[in-house]
Amino acid sequence: MTTRRKGVSKSPFDSFNLATHVDDNLEDVLENRRLLATKLNLPTEPFWLEQIHSNCAVKVSADLILPKADASFSNQKNVVCAVMTADCLPVLMCSTDGTQIAAIHAGWRGLANGIISNTVAALKTTDLIVWLGAAIGAESFEVGDDVRDTFLKKSTNYSMAFKKNDSKWLADIYQLARIELAHLGITQVFGGEFCTMTDAKRFYSYRRDNRTGRMATLIWRT
Repeated sequence: MTTRRKGVSKSPFDSFNLATHVDDNLEDVLENRRLLATKLNLPTEPFWLEQIHSNCAVKVSADLILPKADASFSNQKNVVCAVMTADCLPVLMCSTDGTQIAAIHAGWRGLANGIISNTVAALKTTDLIVWLGAAIGAESFEVGDDVRDTFLKKSTNYSMAFKKNDSKWLADIYQLARIELAHLGITQVFGGEFCTMTDAKRFYSYRRDNRTGRMATLIWRT
């Protein structure tokens, strides 16, 4: 997962913004993407998505160009699955035998709609290792009754991911993901210790800044 550091974009996108849809200077974004490919020695251009907070997972193929989806997966070598975030939860998956990979953009809407479950179903295995990237932390993600009710309608188990905060609730997006993963029988889950909103030096945060850049979280097989 990238941070906001060591790129060429100007304020308020400073400096390693990788998104073309946030009104940053296109030449700066393309230079950041070039730097990304060079720094990580990427085998191919990342497979970018048009993320729409859906539960749609797509298999990477040559004929798909910027598909509307919130997860991508592949069993091919040298294919780079990628998602962009600035508070939402990026989730990386790989099968324990190393043959399958997936990258997921999991905002609360995507989580509520089953983006993780749909991606796991597409991989056709629960024998997976999962990493949770940097997202808005449990003490910063304030939501209303509507969000909590949406999850409780799925399962009362989700109640443990919400803490009362005056007339609102504090939601733990990491816990929401872990609950769904546990329901699927996936126990090898790592990461989930950052807060994009409170760490302005390292991370973009849409909720904090509104007009801001995006980090990328990537996975590929060599």
